[in-house]
Amino acid sequence: MDTFHTTMDVFKLLEKSNCRKCNEATCLAFAAAVFKGSRSLDECPQLDAETLARCGGAGGKETPLEQEAETALAELQAAVSRLDLVAAADRLGGTYARDRLTLKVFGKDVSLDRQGCFYTDLHVHVWLAVPVLRYVLEGRGRPLTGNWVPLRELDGGRDWYRLFGQRCEKPLKKVADSYTDLFEDMVHLFGGRQVGGHFNADISVVLRPLPKVPLLVCYWKPEDGLASDLQLFFDDTADANLNIEALFTMGAGLTLMFEKIALRHG
Repeated sequence: MDTFHTTMDVFKLLEKSNCRKCNEATCLAFAAAVFKGSRSLDECPQLDAETLARCGGAGGKETPLEQEAETALAELQAAVSRLDLVAAADRLGGTYARDRLTLKVFGKDVSLDRQGCFYTDLHVHVWLAVPVLRYVLEGRGRPLTGNWVPLRELDGGRDWYRLFGQRCEKPLKKVADSYTDLFEDMVHLFGGRQVGGHFNADISVVLRPLPKVPLLVCYWKPEDGLASDLQLFFDDTADANLNIEALFTMGAGLTLMFEKIALRHG
């Protein structure tokens, strides 16, 4: 597999048309993002399969956030080995059979064994794995109230909501603005459901990232000179069932998934 030593190593592989289908302003900007590790080479729709295979479709290096998440993942998997999975299943809204705890994650079955290993049809990226493990280890199993609040109103949310807006809500809004089938895909791909009457949004979708941590996505279309908007809301028990950092991680993972969907199918 080829290794990128500079941004120009990535740039040389691109067609340099500045087509903007990757949502970057220029091919050079995309190359820089790939080298920093915030984007993946396979997000360029113009690259051929041979080039992607040779380069592994990867960026130049992991970002600090990814490195921290990988370290946290290993520590959380080790902690699962000390957990009573039978009791956890009842507390978390899951099931236990054949030495595995099974939860519904975005509408799909995700199972964990006693070593913290995952068994699922979903792609288990670190951004998904860390919140699932934290939910299993730390979630209190608090019953839902149906009262939706923004992240900043949850415990610790004021320290995270600005970064949450930058890394989750704004990128998702950008996808929604240009990819009109986004919400329909949310429903069909991730077991969500469209709902009405929430915050006067034009479109509202409830997703179930975890059994007791639902997520409400609200989108307001541009109208009469007003810009579009997208906001994410949580049940007000979310901070009892998943800590604030893991809620942010979950939102970042959701954003990455939909950015990739938009790039490949939009």
